[in-house]
Amino acid sequence: MTDALWTKEEASAAIRAAPVENGNWQASGVSIDSRTVEQGDLYIALKGPNFDGHRFIADAFDKGARAAISSNQSNSIAQDLPLLHVEDTQIALRDLAVHARDRSNATRICITGSVGKTGTKDALVAALSGQGLTHGTTGNLNNEIGAPLTLARMPANSQYAVFELGMNHAGELNGLSELARPHVAVITLIGPAHLEHFNTVAEIALAKAEIFAGLMPGGTAILNRDDAQFPILYEAACARDDIAILTFGAHADADMQVVECHEDAAGSDVIVQFGDQQIIYRIGSPGRHWVFNSLAVLAATHAGQADIERAAASFASLKSSPGRGEVAHVAIGIDQDFLLIDDSYNANPVSMRAAFATLAVTSPPAGGRRIAVLGDMLELGPRAGMLHEGLACGLKQAGADLVYCVGEHMKLLFEALPTQMRGAHAQTAQALAKDFAQNFAAAICPGDVVLVKGSQGANMNIIVQALKTEAAARDASLSREG
Repeated sequence: MTDALWTKEEASAAIRAAPVENGNWQASGVSIDSRTVEQGDLYIALKGPNFDGHRFIADAFDKGARAAISSNQSNSIAQDLPLLHVEDTQIALRDLAVHARDRSNATRICITGSVGKTGTKDALVAALSGQGLTHGTTGNLNNEIGAPLTLARMPANSQYAVFELGMNHAGELNGLSELARPHVAVITLIGPAHLEHFNTVAEIALAKAEIFAGLMPGGTAILNRDDAQFPILYEAACARDDIAILTFGAHADADMQVVECHEDAAGSDVIVQFGDQQIIYRIGSPGRHWVFNSLAVLAATHAGQADIERAAASFASLKSSPGRGEVAHVAIGIDQDFLLIDDSYNANPVSMRAAFATLAVTSPPAGGRRIAVLGDMLELGPRAGMLHEGLACGLKQAGADLVYCVGEHMKLLFEALPTQMRGAHAQTAQALAKDFAQNFAAAICPGDVVLVKGSQGANMNIIVQALKTEAAARDASLSREG
């Protein structure tokens, strides 16, 4: 068994559980989903309006859970199981998180922003992992459940902890920040995301600035000096007279300033000036947005008292994850392929423009085309139509040859494009995937560069999988013929 993350005694004390005589146990992990329980986990049976984790306690034990936290003491749960009983399991999760936070000496770094927070978080975890035991948010566990769960999973001997914090309503980040109590708080970039719940981008900036609420005295706020909302964020940070402020960007006044950048289809070569120190490094993933993510990472590394030269060196092996800009050559015949940029996980106007910039610097070989397959951007409120239609200019500037669109809002973009750029429009990703399957040979050719992007609710991952599946079938067919 791996080192104990929680013992029965410590977990019981942390959540003030009713004592149950069911033997001693140790847990090596924490889970709130019986479907993904791993051997040795402590399972927490959460209850919500549409689900009740207590129904799956037996399943969790069948999959290897070591113990469970429950607010249900009915006879349907075997009393000889290693259970900890509480009044409210969601409060217990938070209590577990607070205890995990307070027992550790880890430098805690929290990251938020409209775009770039997940990529920056992943890059920072990778950079710090070479310098000490580093714990970080997995996937997108950045809300009122994900944040305490990430804290509860933090080993006591962690040296660094990196947390992604998300929100879509004002007031959400206050509580998350006060729970995490970061030593460093990073805001990547503010953009028109979640406009469904805000009247202006300035209101979004104020909501993101709530991350400073829990920032520890003597901590550091890290801000993007190029951000149009910088004055709002800076004023909010200055309201805390017990913290430092560190900035990054291309702006002449940025503390961590990019002075030179050369982009190509595989990544970027970057020169950064930080005071008297010049930092030169290579980023192994394409896109100008990664350059600015790297600046935020370097600033957070410095504020967390880690080595920025070593952090910079880690960027050479940086790779985007599936759905977040992953680039892959997909075979479609003997010695033939197309380049797939999978940015299907999420989208807003700022991240769309960043994806178009990546498409622009990715030059297809002779005969190849730049193809964009775009799904609706969600939660944009009454400005949604204008923001979708406004993408046409960026696509033209990126040199896109052909554009496929999915969703009601993207229909406006489709109609705003020149006729020669229009591929097809479908109401759903499933419908467009079917169209690709039926007409794959005509739609995708060797040498093409294909960008797939859209909000999570647009299900653009279906398109990605369809392209890979059809390409594999075509590749196998051509290989047999050859």
